[in-house]
Amino acid sequence: MSDTKSKIGRKTKRIRLVLAGLLLFPLSIYGFLFATTGYFQLSRAMVWLDADIGDINRFPSRVVQSSTPSELQTALDESTVDAFGRLDLGLYGFPGQVIKSQDQLNNFLIDTQTTALLVLHQGVLVHEWYAPGLQRDSIHTSFSVSKSFLSTLLGLAIRDGYIKSIDDPITDYIPELMKNDPRFSEITLKHLVTMTSGLAYVDKKTPFSDPVNTYYSTNLRKTALSARITEQPGKNFLYNNYNPLLLGMALERATGQKVTEYMSKTLWGPLGAEADASWSLDSNSSGFEKMESGFNARAVDFARFGLLFLNKGVVDGKQVVPEQWVDDATKAINPNDPNEGYKYFWRLYPNNQFAAAGNKGQYVLVAPDQQTVIVRLGSKEPSALLPLLVDLGLKFDTAGE
Repeated sequence: MSDTKSKIGRKTKRIRLVLAGLLLFPLSIYGFLFATTGYFQLSRAMVWLDADIGDINRFPSRVVQSSTPSELQTALDESTVDAFGRLDLGLYGFPGQVIKSQDQLNNFLIDTQTTALLVLHQGVLVHEWYAPGLQRDSIHTSFSVSKSFLSTLLGLAIRDGYIKSIDDPITDYIPELMKNDPRFSEITLKHLVTMTSGLAYVDKKTPFSDPVNTYYSTNLRKTALSARITEQPGKNFLYNNYNPLLLGMALERATGQKVTEYMSKTLWGPLGAEADASWSLDSNSSGFEKMESGFNARAVDFARFGLLFLNKGVVDGKQVVPEQWVDDATKAINPNDPNEGYKYFWRLYPNNQFAAAGNKGQYVLVAPDQQTVIVRLGSKEPSALLPLLVDLGLKFDTAGE
């Protein structure tokens, strides 16, 4: 009897050890992946999964220095509530929703996972709202809004003589691309900034797909150099994150400075930002700014950026960005051509509106005819958020009348 009990006890112990091993093995694998997110793309993809606004706390970053803040006149009023009230929200997927008060607007913003909504009308900040737990000095990541800052830096580098022309071949600045494919000499900076480079980009969610490579890589310069050409440059539009990476490398080499250093001197300081910003890096060892998505700042300073473009590149009477560049970056040559919906990393919309746009519904929308800038930041983008914002921008010419 005792032998039987002993055998059962040993068997039970072995089962427990096996079960413990089965439990500990995946935990140890996850622990290894978690501990190595600073070193391996696979670890980041497996642990961090999809991009999230919390990524601002995961990636290392470099400061973008501010200088003297520009004056931003503020007179908060009900014009934004009035503008929302003029919309039929049922057309945007919110049936039965009515906004006639500030409380109703606040609840709508919370329900749509908005983290900040700012509106400037005729140069005046008329609406400033932050989600519970956030405030004016909170820092927000912007995802692909970053690309619009990058294209602006390209314009400044041309103004400053570091880059001769937007029509320069990318191989003037990254000659080693010729070793990969001689056709890289046919790709210009303009092709990159208009997403017409002809580079391959397959939008899949696997650990080594193009979107993951260009977001989670710990060496984005090396990733950029792995880009492949699949069609004639200038022929077709294809949203592609290799384009800003190559453009950032060209900017870095042309100026001889880190992108953040050049931005501090030529854009963020002269813009009159009220606080330092930051640009996320691929890793501490590589130290390259995440050109495709990593710019982080206060919402009010994103509003200043929109105001800069609304005012044709002028801040406090000084031409910070060349007016011609602002026009070239944000205006369609043929407004009636539906294919002209994208210029220099800016998205173009009807009625002369344009926007810097990013994942999860980050928008800096500029409506020149209405003298309006709308900044919407959030953790999620409802399916019809964009058309809602575009139509909202048109309501400020009559809001309050």
